[in-house]
Amino acid sequence: MTMRRLLASVLSGVLAGGTVAVVLTQTPPATAERRAGAPLVIGHRGASAHRPEHTLLSYEAAIAMGADYIEPDLVSTKDHVLVARHENEISGTTDVAARPEFADRRTTRTVDGRPITGWFTEDFTLAELKTLRAKERVPDLRPDNTAFDGLAEIPTFEEVVQLARRHGVGVYPETKHPTYFDSIGLSLEEPLLEVLNRYRVRKAYIQSFETANLRELRGRTRLPLIQLITSGGAPYDWIAAGSTRTYDDMVTPQGLREVAGYANGIGVDTRRIVPVDASGRTLEPTTLVADAHRRRLDVHVWTIRNENSQLPADYRLGNPASPAFPRATGDVMGWLTRLAELGIDGAFCDDPAMGRAVVTRST
Repeated sequence: MTMRRLLASVLSGVLAGGTVAVVLTQTPPATAERRAGAPLVIGHRGASAHRPEHTLLSYEAAIAMGADYIEPDLVSTKDHVLVARHENEISGTTDVAARPEFADRRTTRTVDGRPITGWFTEDFTLAELKTLRAKERVPDLRPDNTAFDGLAEIPTFEEVVQLARRHGVGVYPETKHPTYFDSIGLSLEEPLLEVLNRYRVRKAYIQSFETANLRELRGRTRLPLIQLITSGGAPYDWIAAGSTRTYDDMVTPQGLREVAGYANGIGVDTRRIVPVDASGRTLEPTTLVADAHRRRLDVHVWTIRNENSQLPADYRLGNPASPAFPRATGDVMGWLTRLAELGIDGAFCDDPAMGRAVVTRST
């Protein structure tokens, strides 16, 4: 099957309203055992290019499109249940602001040193959160996704694990703001491990932008751990402890040696692998992939997105004068192919079908 026909077969079943079961019959999802060295395709918040993120709709679409793993970002409810949301402030991803019964829950909290005003998962019980409905977080960029607004609940981590197990894919949870949740008595690590252990999950990665919780987890699980690294800034637990070290220190040979003492890999902003200049055009690649591999660390990159506005300038397609240009699909497959040629071990993709097409072509 050609790459074009492969991609068309995946997308036609999902986007035309086909069920997960039908699409899986055509193109079974790859697994880590089958990939034979090819990069993992990680469904970033599910298939967030096609469905509102962190919903079962999104995760189901990612599985149908061939994701090896699906990624839930985890925050806690008031009654200490882990749910999948990108942030604990949920006004941008649910209809909570339009719900008069919860108007008095709007408040300001300081999360990772930054004041934020809105509605927070830790102020709701799970039963209350289940009455809300998800909506598209970036409707200007992804207007088609708004057709699914109001259809999906906020899923629990347990529900995501159950879905993954039914379809034989892995889970790749991220603990969000662990220092903050520790400070309010809602530690994320214990309920995370409880769910994983109860379902005997062996196909999983656990990721975090902080370091202390990964070090703690290292002594409590054999599952692989991934240290997330942004293009700038520092882990918040370092900031809270008064350290002056940053993520830049983490990607030095000495920093990678330290990471290798508690983690199995790094999850990095693509700009750490291929920097861009002031105009957004790509520069010469760094040595980070090779440096990490020397320390036996896997390298997973984030985030591969379809839209021109989310791609390096030299991978954008179309007429820049068009109002639709920022959200038009660029050469996302070319961009991911370049990263794969640099030796990455996995990629977080908003559109797992694109990732699967690239991986299939290269194997």
